Amino acid sequence: MAEKGSPFIVGVLVMANIVIMLAGLALYAESVWVTADPYKVYPILGVSGKDDVYAGAWISIFTGFAFFCICVFGIISLVRGSRHMVLLYLGLILAVYLFECASCITAYTHRDFVVSNSNLVTKQMLTYYSADTHQGRELTRMWDRFMIEQQCCGTNSPMDWVNYTSVFRSRYAEVVAPWPFYCCKRDPNFIIISEEGCKLGHIDYINTKGCFEHIKHAVDSYAWGVSWFGFAILMFTCPVVLLVIYHYTTM
Repeated sequence: MAEKGSPFIVGVLVMANIVIMLAGLALYAESVWVTADPYKVYPILGVSGKDDVYAGAWISIFTGFAFFCICVFGIISLVRGSRHMVLLYLGLILAVYLFECASCITAYTHRDFVVSNSNLVTKQMLTYYSADTHQGRELTRMWDRFMIEQQCCGTNSPMDWVNYTSVFRSRYAEVVAPWPFYCCKRDPNFIIISEEGCKLGHIDYINTKGCFEHIKHAVDSYAWGVSWFGFAILMFTCPVVLLVIYHYTTM
């Protein structure tokens, strides 16, 4: 029975647990969105072996749902005033807290490896685009889609295909295809406006911007969503846990 402890503190803790419970559901939903990869950039992270942004998202799926379930249990524990239940609640939420810390750190630190500069993405593009391997075919499809949908060419500009050695250059002479024809500007029916103008690099017939900004935006969206939203939940949860510990000592 709840013979000790402040009813006011219990009310505050119940409301705080409702907030964490709803935030956990939001984190769960956002992490599912990240793992679904709506920007389709996973091949870049997978080939590099630095796909821990997705690992962080998978951890957050667990922690988000766990926060929801544990907070429901915590509300019941506080309302019933059971010391044993509150102690179990504290142990569970602290364990999930540590997992969420790992998720935030993992997503944030590995985000920097990919988007801090374009060298990694450029090297991958030159190494795998047009390569007759599973990774090569996967990355080629990704780059083709980016260059058409985002109207971009190469990582930084079309000159990436000219200035550096690549698998694409070993298969196609510069006079035949200085860059993939997916770099060419197209009409509303996705038909190349002028293939010759594109081959010559005329600004009216070739997309001159690089695709790196799109890739950076995608990885940033994933990493910031998982790490900073998770971090915000942790910052809110910390004083709540401390207040629960205080309440436990007065029960």
